Amino acid sequence: MARHTLPTAAALATTGALLLTACGGSDDPSDDVKQAGQESSGSPSASASASSDAERPVIKLPESFQADFAGWTNSDLELQRALNDGKERLRASYAAIIDGDPEASYLSFYSGQAAMSTGSSWVKGYKGLTIIGEVKVYNPEIAYLGKKKTRATLFYCVDESKGYSKDLTTGETAGTPKGESPKVQYRTSLGKEANGVWKTMTVETEPGAC
Repeated sequence: MARHTLPTAAALATTGALLLTACGGSDDPSDDVKQAGQESSGSPSASASASSDAERPVIKLPESFQADFAGWTNSDLELQRALNDGKERLRASYAAIIDGDPEASYLSFYSGQAAMSTGSSWVKGYKGLTIIGEVKVYNPEIAYLGKKKTRATLFYCVDESKGYSKDLTTGETAGTPKGESPKVQYRTSLGKEANGVWKTMTVETEPGAC
């Protein structure tokens, strides 16, 4: 699937520290990284509503494009809630591309300021295009960032080998560019809001890292 990879300087700087902390670095909150500053929406979805009392938007993807999430479970209840919201944020990104709406309310619902800026830019890169086919989202790795358990890192892989972009005018389709891996690693940080929603704060992607 033709894509536009948009790691920001802030996201790149954050990721290195997130990796150190999540993989056994200091658990002192004072050492934590400071938080940065993918049919359509409607009423709450069943899977997401179970994670807190907050009313979440429905994210619906058409039959022409599907995202299959494999292994997105965790024995820790709060981390499962974070996984659920991280999953919906990616689905909201896909839905925003299909709807042609870089400022979609359902995308901003699951995105902090930095992640919303990154997400909007990504969606704008698909102007005049839509996405079709299917992607597999797998190997999620999630961990708390700090003792308060209100921040977390979430890394996961997306296999786009069966996903394609489609020109809305000509109908021409395009897959992953030749020589580029269709497997992309997403590196994100999440923060828990007062209403229980885990918003994605920063996003970085790296083709081939999976």
